[in-house]
Amino acid sequence: MATETESPFQTLHEFVKEAKSRLSPGNWDYLVGATETETTMLRNRTAIDALAFRPRVLRDVSSIDLTGRFLGKPITLPVMLAPVGGLENFDPEGGAPAARAAADFGVPIMVSSVSMPGLEPMAQAGKGPKVFQLYVRGDWAWIEDVSKRAIDAGYDAFCLTVDTAIYSRRERDIAKRFVKPWRVRATGQHFQAALNWDDVKRWKDRFPGTPLALKGIATAEDAVIAVEHGVEVVYVSNHGGRQLDHGRGSIAVLPEVVKAVDGRAKVWVDGGFARGTDIVKAIILGAELVGLGRMYCYALAAAGEAGVARMFQLLQTEVHEVLGLLGVTSFGQLDGSYLHPAAPVVQPHVHSAFPLTNLTDPGYR
Repeated sequence: MATETESPFQTLHEFVKEAKSRLSPGNWDYLVGATETETTMLRNRTAIDALAFRPRVLRDVSSIDLTGRFLGKPITLPVMLAPVGGLENFDPEGGAPAARAAADFGVPIMVSSVSMPGLEPMAQAGKGPKVFQLYVRGDWAWIEDVSKRAIDAGYDAFCLTVDTAIYSRRERDIAKRFVKPWRVRATGQHFQAALNWDDVKRWKDRFPGTPLALKGIATAEDAVIAVEHGVEVVYVSNHGGRQLDHGRGSIAVLPEVVKAVDGRAKVWVDGGFARGTDIVKAIILGAELVGLGRMYCYALAAAGEAGVARMFQLLQTEVHEVLGLLGVTSFGQLDGSYLHPAAPVVQPHVHSAFPLTNLTDPGYR
């Protein structure tokens, strides 16, 4: 693997440019697109950019601890590779290179049930912390079988995605008649539509020793119900803006969920996070882990395993810079006093985390 100075990627936005040059138009639109007007996706970035830092100075920051926690265990950085369907469209090996890079760096990956090479091969590729995420495509016997396979394969936790009862209309794909292969072979959507809180209770009763995450929580009310059902992880997400249009940005939802959970479960979040500053903002607001979705797909498409590994290095550098300039030496020293509301200065865009490039021109939409 190339050293930091040898790597062709010296900024995060370079992954985006390289991914664009390598991907087919259909796969690019699938990666960057969202549902209908894409308002929820844009609000993800707007909500992140509407928070400014309040730094403290003249603190000794000569030694900074960047480690986070994953279900009580230390990890290199408080980030996770979020579940993404169809990773085989970005690398011939699917998600295996990303799983290896995450394990080597020391952070978790959440493996999507609709990405290749599949449940067991992904567990073998990623020897580090990992979670298996399920889209429900069968009855209870089917759910139980997949859950047992995941536990036997060594996944540390299990996740049910709960914001896909109805599959959304992703108009970039529709307008170009781009049909995703995994959508063609997918059956049993009615099982996902029927998923309910009784199923959550049944799962917890059947697998009490395995932590359960619910991905797609977007209100304090549902966060409370999740905790009441014994869920260990409340995962705040709007599917990257790819499900319900005109939703709120994930980081805007985060405070009410953290307050509602009140320490009774871990809170994870994804939705537009792409920079070190983004990660630190989410941790300040109470998230244990920040999920990276599109960002690691750019790196994977750009340079495979080496690209994802380099992405982690760059994020680590950015986070180190942010903590030091805020005047803290660990995440534990952060609290709400380090943030302040502010008007965004960049127009929201799927790539507005990288405004100094030309990524907002029509060619990148």
